Amino acid sequence: MVKNIAIDGPCGAGKSTIARTLAKKLGYIYVDTGALYRAVGFYALSKGAKPSNAEDVVPLLSEIDVNIAFVNGEQRVFLNGEDVSEKIRTPEISMAASDVSAIPEVRKFLFGLQLKIARENNVIMDGRDIGTVVLPNADVKIFLTASPEDRAKRRYEELKCKGADVTYEEIYSDLLKRDYNDSHRETAPLKKAEDAILVDTTGFPFEKSVETLLGVILSRLEGK
Repeated sequence: MVKNIAIDGPCGAGKSTIARTLAKKLGYIYVDTGALYRAVGFYALSKGAKPSNAEDVVPLLSEIDVNIAFVNGEQRVFLNGEDVSEKIRTPEISMAASDVSAIPEVRKFLFGLQLKIARENNVIMDGRDIGTVVLPNADVKIFLTASPEDRAKRRYEELKCKGADVTYEEIYSDLLKRDYNDSHRETAPLKKAEDAILVDTTGFPFEKSVETLLGVILSRLEGK
């Protein structure tokens, strides 16, 4: 029997970096579902489409072939055969991902790929609706969060390390917009699953966040 771990939470909560580390420790495959939506948002922008406009985006889905591959345990995202893993990590693409994720046809388009991976592998999958929609029967569900200020600071430092020309104020403003979009969309809004464990890592160093979630996961799996 495969094991599925679902980690949901708002933008900048550290889901990707923490989940990636946990997957290595547990020998699981890490699936960053947000990267799939980023790829769709990236393609929409490249075609001059407005990511929030379903009439613009839906016709483009027939042109999109998005897949993930695992290279040395790391997830890489391929869009029409091109590795776009780095190109999709910008504030602009982050907002585009939030916009396209509110379109039901986009969610349906990517749902099958996510489910197939989870059925065939032990996975840690993170996103906005993993525990509520994609993997409602996951063995462990965690809702990971932190204060908006803390999340913006982490995202700002991450992007600055990559050489991005951004300010903390811009990141904080974009984060609040994305929080609102993600929690108020009609289709699969961001929310905590009833049986998910809430973990708030405000002020936590990275190592403490990993240790906390690892403890929750192992405790829950032992009880299965």
